Amino acid sequence: MARAPRTLSTAGFTTRPQLAGTFGMVASTHWIASAAGMAALEAGGNAFDAAAATGFTLQVVEPHLNGPGGDMPLLFAKAGDDRATVLSGQGPAPAGATREHFEGLGLQLIPDNGLLAAAIPGTVDAWLTLLRDHGTLPLREILKYAIGYARDGHPLLDTTCGTIADVAPLFREAWGPSADLWLDQGRVPSPGTLFRNSTLADTWERLLREAEAGKGPSGPSGPDRAEEMERARMAWNRGFVADAVDRFARQAFLDSSGEAHAGVLTGQDMWGYASPYEPPLTYDFRGWTVCKTHAWGQGPVLLQQLALLDGFPDRALRHGTAEMVHTVVECAKLAFADREAWYGDDPGVPYADLLSPEYAAARRALVGPTASMDLRPGSPGGRMPVLPAILSAPFVAAAGAGAGDPTLKVRAAAGGGSAAAQAPGAGEPTLAGLRKRSKGDTCHLDVVDRWGNMVSATPSGGWLQSSPTIPELGFCLGTRLQMFWLEPGLPNSLAPGKRPRTTLTPSLAFRDGRAALSFGTPGGDQQDQWQLMFFLAHAVSGMNLQAAIDAPIWHTTHFPSSFYPRGSAPGEIVVESRLGARTIGALRARGHKVTVVGPWTLARISSVARDARTGVLYGAANPRGMQGYAVGR
Repeated sequence: MARAPRTLSTAGFTTRPQLAGTFGMVASTHWIASAAGMAALEAGGNAFDAAAATGFTLQVVEPHLNGPGGDMPLLFAKAGDDRATVLSGQGPAPAGATREHFEGLGLQLIPDNGLLAAAIPGTVDAWLTLLRDHGTLPLREILKYAIGYARDGHPLLDTTCGTIADVAPLFREAWGPSADLWLDQGRVPSPGTLFRNSTLADTWERLLREAEAGKGPSGPSGPDRAEEMERARMAWNRGFVADAVDRFARQAFLDSSGEAHAGVLTGQDMWGYASPYEPPLTYDFRGWTVCKTHAWGQGPVLLQQLALLDGFPDRALRHGTAEMVHTVVECAKLAFADREAWYGDDPGVPYADLLSPEYAAARRALVGPTASMDLRPGSPGGRMPVLPAILSAPFVAAAGAGAGDPTLKVRAAAGGGSAAAQAPGAGEPTLAGLRKRSKGDTCHLDVVDRWGNMVSATPSGGWLQSSPTIPELGFCLGTRLQMFWLEPGLPNSLAPGKRPRTTLTPSLAFRDGRAALSFGTPGGDQQDQWQLMFFLAHAVSGMNLQAAIDAPIWHTTHFPSSFYPRGSAPGEIVVESRLGARTIGALRARGHKVTVVGPWTLARISSVARDARTGVLYGAANPRGMQGYAVGR
């Protein structure tokens, strides 16, 4: 009998079992979506079919976390591949999204809601591209779950209703189309209400009709399946969807600047969009090859953290000790400072230097016995780091310029003082006197099938609270442009055709040349901190997938947020109380500003895995929030 791999071993109680089987595994942030993906596998589909079925269903059942008008990076590996592939569903800035346009409106930051911040929607195009090139089922078999729950209804989550309650005043007073969809005669729906979005169901049905028009058989052996997916893409990017977006985005709606603005996105922008395939960025860590997107996402920051931690022995990375938390947090501060200085959809990102052993060693030497309060981007290859003026001024005042690495070039904010404090709408937005708003978040899904195909995807954006609902379509546009800087000359400066440096960051890891682990989480800037802790708990501490997800978790808010209005809390660590009083006390003794939250509060990680030696598949999902679920057999 073969020895059971470490992946299957358990140590004590877990909130739910780690699943194990040989047919297929689907894990996501909502149980209905996971079940839809599993149904696609049972119908004869592969991991790509199941991932798309899961993803489209998430748009319906987690509408406060993602939608058809949003964005999605995706990593996948086909059975037998020795490397992953990235599929970018992160749409770029429209042609009209220029610095001059936003500055002409008197803005120093791009608002985080309304129509101004809409990038070209990329999620649906990416799913259709994946299905065209790698799926096996016809589109109707993929979309039937999303259509059914949109048409017949699904029970609203507590969190969905809470989000609607937060933005209900805005809906009633300024976003009428959203009030018409999400409020019941002006009232916030109750949790568990069977909610229907018949307009979205109509949109998917029309997409199907146009995709299927004039086609022949489109099953696994049908000759016209790829053409069906391409017709659906054209109906989305060049047909009725693009036309409706074009008409709607010309209207002006209130946003977090306190003013009403029309969007800059047009149907012509959508006409020219196609989700690209790209190679991943990788780092080898103790027998694993971890794959991420390039720096148009924050993915490289996980690899930089691994490069820094690779110089510490396993005992220093034993999960949950004060030494481990301190070490990981201090390395995170360094890696995320580099994110602020060097990342963007820019050909000049110095990847080789950022991930070189020499650079990691020099940066690792900055990790001291006490908490740093500085923002310390490095100088890869001798290059001088530059931070946006709107970030530099507050940190210079708090920490001192040039701390850590030899030189930090600081651009002074015009007019003196903190540019962040001067920006229109910074802090609590005006919203014409409305004091509440609700941030969006994200979804995640992981799939592996019996052949060894594996997918990790992080859909987000187009939340119900991001911008007004498009009445013709039943969904809204995203707000990802808020992650750009209006200041010129930075890697993440706004430019038409450029992707905003997103926080969305799925992960895939290889062992012995085969895809072995898919994982990810919602959480904005925290995604690549929480994923790091999961990965270390599994890869270094030896926990199985479910135990690694269940383990107490933490993150730092030391560095600037990627979201409007770009706040930060230098030196802060947010920890789950289960980390323990002794560890928390030891961290405070090292100078960390520790904020303790509930015992099951942080992260929404899910994961699937495959042991290439045995073919056994594994799945696990997050118990926090009592919403994520893994299914499989």
